[in-house]
Amino acid sequence: MSQSTQSRSLICNFCEKPKEEVGKLIVSNDAAICNECIELCSTILTTEKNSLVAKKKGFKKNLDPGEIKKFLDDYIIGQESAKRYLSVAVVNHYKRLFFPSAKIEVDKSNVILHGPTGSGKTMLARTIARFLDVPFCIVDATTLTEAGYVGDDATAILERLILAADGDVEAAEQGIIFIDEVDKIARRGDVTGGTARDISGEGVQQSLLKIVEGTTCKVMYGDAVHKDEIEMDTRNILFVAGGAFDGLAKIIEKNRNKQTIGFVTKEKDKETRKGATPKDFIDFGLIPEFIGRFPITVEIEKLTREDFIRILTEPKNNVVDQMAFYFTVDNVKLTLDSGAVNAVVDQAFKEGLGARGLKGVIERVLLPYMFDLKTIVKQDIKEIIITAETILNGAEPTFIKEKIENVTVLNQSQ
Repeated sequence: MSQSTQSRSLICNFCEKPKEEVGKLIVSNDAAICNECIELCSTILTTEKNSLVAKKKGFKKNLDPGEIKKFLDDYIIGQESAKRYLSVAVVNHYKRLFFPSAKIEVDKSNVILHGPTGSGKTMLARTIARFLDVPFCIVDATTLTEAGYVGDDATAILERLILAADGDVEAAEQGIIFIDEVDKIARRGDVTGGTARDISGEGVQQSLLKIVEGTTCKVMYGDAVHKDEIEMDTRNILFVAGGAFDGLAKIIEKNRNKQTIGFVTKEKDKETRKGATPKDFIDFGLIPEFIGRFPITVEIEKLTREDFIRILTEPKNNVVDQMAFYFTVDNVKLTLDSGAVNAVVDQAFKEGLGARGLKGVIERVLLPYMFDLKTIVKQDIKEIIITAETILNGAEPTFIKEKIENVTVLNQSQ
């Protein structure tokens, strides 16, 4: 057979397309495969690998944004818009993971959550990870430094995700990493009132770029005595960054006023962050390459007083139930009356720590009674009722204990 005849007869043994109809034909001995079939096989192998990991870990493949939001509603008060955005973002991310396309490469859509301290950014990310049953870890951006400086380099966040996955690297490669305090690595100090720190500012943003976008990294993993270098693929890890971004509202207002021609609007809400654009975050101090890898930005709204009251009593893991747990273990019921609830909210508002301040207020009040709980149990007290006076002025709560006849109230004076 002549060389020209042999060349014309070369076809892909899988799809039987001649080499003239494909981009590349790879030949070995008497077998050949085209680039299109290679891509298809790669997609099939990736899908099967991801599906096996998902099945092994119980990951949910057929996700519904409405189902995710409903789950979030059980644990998180308010933030309706943020819940919707996050639910859709998560579903799209795992569609990209579990149903890869041979014809189109779908880019990853990482998320930035921006809002006041204590408004629920970390809680949102943690609750979604719980719903998905995927490995999840929280890292503090302020502890990260450029390679060569004292502190954690960027790959340390991957080691923490592997730890969260109990050493299962394949499961970790489908997990979620929440980077907290990301606003603190802004490269410009004039926005937040601090000074620019190269080793934990722009340099850290640069070191995170490849990891966040998707690459294969060398990660040191092991115990304190021995660590091995392993490879980890970050293309399917969802990164959620959170930060207070104090001063962002003023930047948004300033940029909007620049776009106003001929007049300045009279209605100004200096606290609004609605419609934040990449330029606003760049002006804040995030480098364009970094914010470009977080195409979804979600505003977390400031919680109202009514939100605080609901957070105390309504969610499945509400603060009052959490504190009552410590007393329930010793068969003592803890109750906060309506006055106490309002007093806790007022105190938390004064401290300005957001929702996380609620638990701190209650814990300080309950500390003496948790310390003396064994003594309280010996006195046959079955219920402790916290009042507004207990919260505000340190007055003793109302104790209720059982007598042989029936239940009898034992007041502070007794």
